[in-house]
Amino acid sequence: MKNIPSIGIFDSGVGGLSVLERLQHVLPNERLIYVADSKYAPYGQMTSSDIKRRAFIITDFLTQHHNIKLLVVACNTATAACIHELREKYCLPIVGMEPAVKPAISASKKKKIGILATEGTLKSAKFIALLENYEGEAIFYVQPCAGLVELIEKGEIHSDLIKRLIHSYLLPLKNNKVDVIVLGCTHYVFIKKIVEDYFSGMVSVIDTGLAVALHVERILKEKNLASLESSPSSPLVYSNGNDINGSIELLVPSMKNSFIFSRSFTSL
Repeated sequence: MKNIPSIGIFDSGVGGLSVLERLQHVLPNERLIYVADSKYAPYGQMTSSDIKRRAFIITDFLTQHHNIKLLVVACNTATAACIHELREKYCLPIVGMEPAVKPAISASKKKKIGILATEGTLKSAKFIALLENYEGEAIFYVQPCAGLVELIEKGEIHSDLIKRLIHSYLLPLKNNKVDVIVLGCTHYVFIKKIVEDYFSGMVSVIDTGLAVALHVERILKEKNLASLESSPSSPLVYSNGNDINGSIELLVPSMKNSFIFSRSFTSL
């Protein structure tokens, strides 16, 4: 298995499963290896140095045990904290996650955009620079969402508790009359419908999963790294949390019939 050229993907937990799903759809013949670092979720409340340490440990694990040809950092917070350091240390293409600000500006008529993200993402120099890059093109209302990742990690995507919490974060955005909301965390894709329902479908809700998958496809073609296999490959999922198979069935039901091989990596 180590000799099969693969795409490595990691997130602080189950949020990156939304990216894994997109990648499998766009690149069905690629070998995908996903690491859910649920034991250390959420990254949003960790220091940058701690996030870097986890990112290096996971990337070392992936590159030492598998033939990784490209890495996807399927976590906005980790991307903001250490994407540059990862690219300096590892000699392979590395794709990160970034809040979809540019597409949001294009989609917004009022030029009033809400951004839901973790505190770690919103406080990062990378995110601040991103907004500064588009200064004057729109008004951005940023909303930290403490506690949301933890509930999603527990699988509470339909509970009254998570709905009340999400509604409390959306109320300021509604009062500011935003017409586009950016999901700045891969976990938040799994509560997208709650956000859409709160605004009665009158607000566009944008995530970056598909854009990232298409970007990965372009890189593979440009660098001659695309798989030559003619049949779909089965994802391999590692987790140091509980019941990753249950999370897959709940969060990405379209993948529940896939031949997914899950393994624990509790030593990491």
